[in-house]
Amino acid sequence: MAEDQKGSFSVPAHIAIIMDGNGRWAKQRGLPRNVGHRQGAKVFENICGYCQKIGVKYVTAYAFSTENWKRPKDEVNALMKLLVQYLRSEVSELHRNKVVLRVLGDITALADECRKEIEESIELTKNNTGLVLNFAFNYGGRDEIIRAVKNVVDDVQEGKINKENITQELFANYLYTKDSPDPDLIIRPSGEQRLSNFLLW
Repeated sequence: MAEDQKGSFSVPAHIAIIMDGNGRWAKQRGLPRNVGHRQGAKVFENICGYCQKIGVKYVTAYAFSTENWKRPKDEVNALMKLLVQYLRSEVSELHRNKVVLRVLGDITALADECRKEIEESIELTKNNTGLVLNFAFNYGGRDEIIRAVKNVVDDVQEGKINKENITQELFANYLYTKDSPDPDLIIRPSGEQRLSNFLLW
């Protein structure tokens, strides 16, 4: 948190969380990795509630990366199922609390059930005015930038923009994160000190 001129601390506008370490937490306790992921989801609910309470405007959770497809199929399926269960059980409460749910990443690669749940949750909460909750799901920072470059090239070729007018500000509007400010704080609960392809721009 940043210290202001009066010596008190201001609340960060945007907190980003790399959700990892849950599988290792479970393994250390002799539990299946999926139990760790479910426990992580519960902790995340508490974090979001606290962020709302203190006035954080944006929370971005790195829930499933483009690299996570390399994990064992059972674990990938469990993570997909966990997202569906989370949305089904929590989206009504999020909506009541005026939370805006957004997803960063390519959801076209997800199973129909998962994609449908995401789309319905986004539609339900899109006009809310409270905390913006970004789920980075099937997200990778490099993938996001390459996707943006391709879209910029398409718009240049179609005459929608002139390449001389490409600026950082214009390019940022082609990213998944275009509607959120840069994060003020990134938290990695596992203790690792790596960005792991998260919000690279």
